Amino acid sequence: MNLSSEEFAVPRFHCEVKSEQKGARARAQDERPGTYVDGVRWRQSRARGRNRDEPQRPLRMQAAQQAERTTFGELVATSAAARASFERMACAAACNATVLLEGETGTGKSRAALAIHRASARATAPFLVVDCGALPANLLESELFGHEKGAFTGAIQRRMGAFEEADGGTIFLDEIGELPAELQPKLLRVLENREIRRLGTNTYQPVNVRVIAATHRDLRAEVQAGRFRSDLYFRLAVVGIPLPSLRERTEDIPLIVERILAGLGATPEQLTQLTAPDFLARLQRAAWPGNVRELRNHLERCLVFQSALPPSAQDAAASPVAPRAVDASLTYAESRRRALETFEHDYVEALLKLHGGKVSQAAAAADMDRVYLYRLLRRHGLKS
Repeated sequence: MNLSSEEFAVPRFHCEVKSEQKGARARAQDERPGTYVDGVRWRQSRARGRNRDEPQRPLRMQAAQQAERTTFGELVATSAAARASFERMACAAACNATVLLEGETGTGKSRAALAIHRASARATAPFLVVDCGALPANLLESELFGHEKGAFTGAIQRRMGAFEEADGGTIFLDEIGELPAELQPKLLRVLENREIRRLGTNTYQPVNVRVIAATHRDLRAEVQAGRFRSDLYFRLAVVGIPLPSLRERTEDIPLIVERILAGLGATPEQLTQLTAPDFLARLQRAAWPGNVRELRNHLERCLVFQSALPPSAQDAAASPVAPRAVDASLTYAESRRRALETFEHDYVEALLKLHGGKVSQAAAAADMDRVYLYRLLRRHGLKS
C-alpha cells in the first residue's frame, strides 16, 4: 500500500483494520487532516472478496476455534467478544512478548495479567504488580528499579526494585497510562535492552522479566496529544489485548454471577435467589459503568442484606439523560480528553462530599488507591 501526504504534520495513527464477523473492516481515525483516496475523504470500508462466501470462511473457522474456550484463568465468558480476548491471552501466554491490556476500569485487567502469567512458562517464577498511578515519580522510580544506600534522603539501605525481584517471572505495570513523562524513557530502555540501573549507581544490570502492562486510557490518543511517548507505546503494544466492557457482553452476566457468588461463599439458598431469571434479567439491563468490579460489589451487598437488591444503576440507565454539549470542531482526542477531565473533577468532588471530605474513606468506597485520589485532587485543584 502506498500512502502519501502533503501535510507537514500528520497524526501517528491514520487507519486501523479489525477482523469482524462480516469481514475485515478498515476505519480512518477522526483526526485532521484526514485520510483521502483519489481525492475523496475516506472514513471506513469493508474488505471485498472474490465471492460472497470467501471473506467469511476464515472468520467462521476462527469463531469455531474460539467457541471451545469459555474460560481463561479466573475469567469466564460465552460472548464472542470476550472469547476473542481469551484466544489472544492464550497466544500471549505461549510467548515472552510484551502485552498491553486495554479496557475500562473494572473489566478484569489484573486478573487477565495473572492468568497469562500462570499459563506461561514463567508460572513458577514471581508475579509482581506495580501501580504506576499510585506513587509520585521519585518513589515510583525506586519501586521499579531499586536504589543504593544514600541515593536520596531516607535511603538508609540498599533496596531491590520490582524488576529485580521479578527476575525470571512477570512484572505487571498497572495503569501504565499514568506513568510520569520523566520515567517513560527509562522504562523504554528496560524494554529495549532488558537492563536496569538502580538509583544512585551508574552501572546497568541485565534482567530477565516478562512485562504485562494495562491501562484504562486510550494510549493512542495520549500519543497523539503528546502525553505519552510513541516509541514506548509501540514497545508496550507488541501484543495488544482489548477487554470488552460488561455492557458489550451482557450475555456473560449469568455465568459471571455464578462464579462471583461461588467465590463469595454464597449458600445454596442465596445462589437460588441471586440466580433467578428475573433477577439476572435486571442485572443485564443495568449500565454497570464499573463493569465486573461494580457487579461484584453489588452481589456482595445482596449477600450482606440477604436480599436480591435492584442494581443502583438501573434507574439511572432507564431514565432519559440530557445530551451533553459536544464541540465537533475539536479533534476526537481533544474532545475525549476534555470530557474525561470534566468527569474526573465532578466524580472526585461528589465522592468527597459524600464522605465528608475524608480521603481515606472516600478512596476505600471508590475502590481507589488513596495516593491516586490525592493526585486527582491536586490535578483538579480540589481540597479535602
